[in-house]
This record gives sequence, C-alpha cells and structure tokens, in this order.
Amino acid sequence: MKTKVFNFSKEFLKSRNLVLGSFHLPYNPNLLDKAKYLRRHMTKAEKKLWFEFLRNHKYHFYRQRVIDNYIVDFFCARVGLVIEIDGPIHNNEDVKENDEIRSLFLKDYNLDIVRFLNEDVLYRFENVCQDIDKKIDELEKKFNELEK
Repeated sequence: MKTKVFNFSKEFLKSRNLVLGSFHLPYNPNLLDKAKYLRRHMTKAEKKLWFEFLRNHKYHFYRQRVIDNYIVDFFCARVGLVIEIDGPIHNNEDVKENDEIRSLFLKDYNLDIVRFLNEDVLYRFENVCQDIDKKIDELEKKFNELEK
C-alpha cells in the first residue's frame, strides 16, 4: 500500500476549509453533496469505466471522491491513483489551467494522476483498461522498491 506521512496543522486545514477524517486524505465537507450528485449523474464514459471495469477491480476504487477542495472522478487509495475522464470542456484554456493547478495540489498528496478522454473510454476501452492496470503495476512496483 502506498503511504506517506502527512502532518497537517490545524491552521493549514482551517485555511483550506478542510477536515481530516479517519479515512485517507483531508477533504472539504462542503463538497460531499456535490460528490454524491456527481455519483448519481455520471457521464456515459464514467459509467462505462465504473460499471465495466473499476467497480469490480482487484483494488478498491472510489468514484467522485473529495480530496482537498477537489472532486476526482476515480480514486484508488491503495496505490495513490487518481483517474480523470475528460470531456470536450477540458479543451477550454481556462479549464486546462484549472486542471494543471488541481493536478499540482493532488501531486502534493503524493498522488499519481492519469487522464483519459471520453472518446478513449467509449471507443478504445480495452486500451484504457490496460493502461490503468499498467499504471497500477508500475505504482506497486515503485512502492515495493521503496519498502526494501
């Protein structure tokens, strides 16, 4: 399992409106209702990836998980992997910039982020699944080497 020791000060958490539950990483509780909404209203590509692959994956994945002040599409705590499924709006320059900022914040939590386009999930599904498994294997290998 991928681990990193964090020492979150009360000031840090408060400054970002975060709470530190007993489960994984700090999160903004004000985003929980939005995350629940997004779980009930997934895109076609998110549904396909969830119901046909990640839901029954050998590692547990969460969907629409709140981490810090962000909601990630899919999250595997065991290997510290975030999977994002991007629709056409992610071609917008402002959205691209926000995605980059978000990725930097998530990387500060020692998370790896992989992104796929909706079209990749819908039309190259097997390749996406293989890429995800390959990334998980790579992260596990990296972690096992660190443990030695």
